[in-house]
Amino acid sequence: MAPAPAGAVARGSAVYIGRMRISIVTPSLNQARFLEKCLRSVDAQRGGNFEHMVFDGGSTDASVDILRRWGATVRWVSQRDGGQSDAVNQGFRAADGDIVGWLNSDDFYYPGAFEAVRAAFAADASLDAVYGHADHVDIDGVAYERFPTEAWNPARLHATCYICQPALFLRRRAIDRVGLLNANLHFCMDYEYWLRMARAGLVVREIPAKLAASRMYPANKSMRSRIRMHAEINSMLRDQLRATPERWLFNYGHAVAGQLTSRDRHRRVYGAFMALGALFAALRWNGKVGGSMLREIGTLVRRSLARAR
Repeated sequence: MAPAPAGAVARGSAVYIGRMRISIVTPSLNQARFLEKCLRSVDAQRGGNFEHMVFDGGSTDASVDILRRWGATVRWVSQRDGGQSDAVNQGFRAADGDIVGWLNSDDFYYPGAFEAVRAAFAADASLDAVYGHADHVDIDGVAYERFPTEAWNPARLHATCYICQPALFLRRRAIDRVGLLNANLHFCMDYEYWLRMARAGLVVREIPAKLAASRMYPANKSMRSRIRMHAEINSMLRDQLRATPERWLFNYGHAVAGQLTSRDRHRRVYGAFMALGALFAALRWNGKVGGSMLREIGTLVRRSLARAR
């Protein structure tokens, strides 16, 4: 795609919006089933002036054949790497756009995403990052729930990750300021990055547009390894905040309980496993059990006993 034309233009004008080049980075490994949809969702964006770079970790399925068919439309490389974070970091280094996005190969953008993102950045030169709304979709790409997006609030970010990763876009200067992803993280590298953005004082804003779909299915890394994922989140938050917030300790308890029993069929047993998992998490990551956690667990026990009568 041709580079943006040189020359000063009025900020906020249609010409200025069109000049803002977007770079999309896609890490991938053996995702041939979903890769075509991902590539098409980028290619179909209106306005031109974007690049799509795929960093494939040496796939053994049909991924490379798909990438070859796309020819020069997509910049890609297929070779062993250090994992998803390393692949994204390679893309962040190589990106030459004014705006940078990260789209996993099993996710996809909705039509008009780039237009909405460009317009938001063009309207406010102080913005370092914007994020929009997103859906969780199933293995067939059918939406089944809306991602629980919230307005930007750094303090609230400690309790919940309310930004859907493919729905966030950064100015190039934001990456220069915050740095690359933590390549030691395998599940929560995006959440850790949002926390660093907040700590760095970036100007971030939610925009009222649905931008992307995040695919959730049994073989998805996050869904098949929920206990490992929450353990990594708890360790990351302890390192970032000096203590893991209790809400995340309970989330770990839910992950443990969900691995051992069914919440729908065995509610009391599930509740017991959840409480034990949360208590274990508190001791493991914070070295103590807080009074508020004990009170909340006590309330859950009393409610469970009342339902049993």
